[in-house]
Amino acid sequence: MGEPGTSVRQSVPAELSSFIGRERELSRTAALLATARLVTLAGPAGIGKTRLAVRTVRTLGRSRGTDVVWADMVGVSRGGGAALERELVRRLDGREGLLVLDGCEQLGPEAGPLVSALLVRLPRLRILATSQRAVGQAGEALLAVPPLAVPPPAATDAAPGPALPSEASVAEVAGYEAVRLYEERARGADPSFELTEHNAGAVAALCRALDGIPGALELAAGRAHRHTPAEALRLLTADPLEFLSGGAGRAGGADALRTCSLAPPDERLLWDRLSVFAGSFDRDAVVEVCGFAPLGPRRAAEALERITPALLEDAAHPGRHRLPLSVRALAARRLALAPDGGGATVARRHRERCRATAERAARLWRSGAQREARALAVAELPELRAAMDPLAPAGPGGALEIAVSLWFLWSPCGLVTEGRRHLERALALHPAPRPARALWLAAWLVAGSGEAESADPLLVEAWTAAVQEGEDACVAYLAHLRGLVALWRDRPWEAAAEFREALELLPAEPEFGPGPEALRAALTMALAHTDPASVPVEDGPPDGPVDLWARSWTGYADALVQRREGRPALARAELLRALEIQLLLGDGLGQALSAELLAELEADAGCYEESARLLGAVAGTRPASACLPRAERVLRARMDPEAFRTAFAEGARTPLRALLPEL
Repeated sequence: MGEPGTSVRQSVPAELSSFIGRERELSRTAALLATARLVTLAGPAGIGKTRLAVRTVRTLGRSRGTDVVWADMVGVSRGGGAALERELVRRLDGREGLLVLDGCEQLGPEAGPLVSALLVRLPRLRILATSQRAVGQAGEALLAVPPLAVPPPAATDAAPGPALPSEASVAEVAGYEAVRLYEERARGADPSFELTEHNAGAVAALCRALDGIPGALELAAGRAHRHTPAEALRLLTADPLEFLSGGAGRAGGADALRTCSLAPPDERLLWDRLSVFAGSFDRDAVVEVCGFAPLGPRRAAEALERITPALLEDAAHPGRHRLPLSVRALAARRLALAPDGGGATVARRHRERCRATAERAARLWRSGAQREARALAVAELPELRAAMDPLAPAGPGGALEIAVSLWFLWSPCGLVTEGRRHLERALALHPAPRPARALWLAAWLVAGSGEAESADPLLVEAWTAAVQEGEDACVAYLAHLRGLVALWRDRPWEAAAEFREALELLPAEPEFGPGPEALRAALTMALAHTDPASVPVEDGPPDGPVDLWARSWTGYADALVQRREGRPALARAELLRALEIQLLLGDGLGQALSAELLAELEADAGCYEESARLLGAVAGTRPASACLPRAERVLRARMDPEAFRTAFAEGARTPLRALLPEL
């Protein structure tokens, strides 16, 4: 580090930039320093640890007159801890105040002994440390510095792969801390920059892609005079290291290299192997995927515990973390170039875990634990998306295997567009003959997207393949699909015949796809139109596991019967119960049909505007090939056209749940 004193300053560094957010962390840090002698601000590179330390000591200086000494570890070489200790003791012996040790990860394993010695030899001083890992001393108060808040994705049904810009308004994104920081810095680089309706979606996507890390956001915003937000997002997606290199601060490729190179061998190897995860991971996943020679399961778990402070916490799933983008990009490059071939092994183990996860989620769904199945699949969706890449070593067959296991995520849980994309991409690369299961599911999703005619060729190919493969369940599901299309086209007699055939063909315990309860619910819907008296009435809660998805459709059918028999209150109660399940699971088609029937009840009662708003709220999720809703025909006949358009448009801007105060 040269002369030991060169890294020690009596004065606090100047403000690095304006302080966006962090008020909660600021107050927590100050409170911890009032009771603990050692407080560590921990987090990955660029997260804003130094900036928070600067603001903290300035606040303490103004409010309490605290004497502060700042020691920057960046200039301290490995092995320089002893010299730094002597310098600090010489300067601070007998003084009372606060010592800031900025960048303790630079010292590696020397950081702990240095801090321990300083706490003993300087008993009147408190220490505020910033580090990418815990210092590891008794009495340490660890505060994880989180990233800035970023706008959520516009929709759950996101495209696989990197975040892409989506439609977003300035009002929707402007209040988020990450967007505020990007906008401020971009205006500094390009005074003409403004957050507009045209670029708000790209700015939001860029903030998400950069993990809300202030250093990375400032680096990207500093190039606003050269790249629009959409161009910056494309460059970042194509090569994160190239985009993040060459900038000032601690969030680019150079800092990612420093993060990995400073770690001990076990941790460096784990950093590299963690790059196989596209999203977040928990301890079990790390042990299962990364815990092989020379880094066994126990050592992998121990290394993960040590590096956790340098990871980003998954706020939506406690206990899960992910790599910052720059570190993941660098680690992936190192893993690909590893001479021992570890990259292929970790990729194979990751894919096998994804296959097992998809199967486990499917078993949960079949057992009646549908909320748990959906939660598991959604939590692991980034990994599952990566495993469904047909260009990966497992090929299109491996991609289709996982996609079929996740059938419930695509249709009952509303990710129709994404599921269709995965299936169509893998089927296009799969050699003939193509598997019947995947063809059936692709046909279902195409029809569910409102393109029933486009599904016909897939239906024909799927039926031929199912007969050749002896897939009785697939033949049954194809009959079920034909029945659904007939029902959407208001041909309930035809639908009932198809559903009966499906139930006759379906095995008692199918290996994939919907269970018998779902097919019986479909038949019940058809009977509600053709033979209402035969619709079964449930008498108390059923025995055994409950198929919530099937229950919602049975409730819809019961509501049809109740309405026709002049019991609107009972019909409404059934629909609300069905909608509660459909909203919980994300079943867009179910929500559309239930809301349309609810709109009929509102129209029957003369509540025309409420009816029109309900129709508007689900207009984008009903099958395009379905008949025009009866309620819409009624409203167009009874309402002023402008009043109908106004109420319909208001509903289209309003989440369906907001129109249902009972839920």
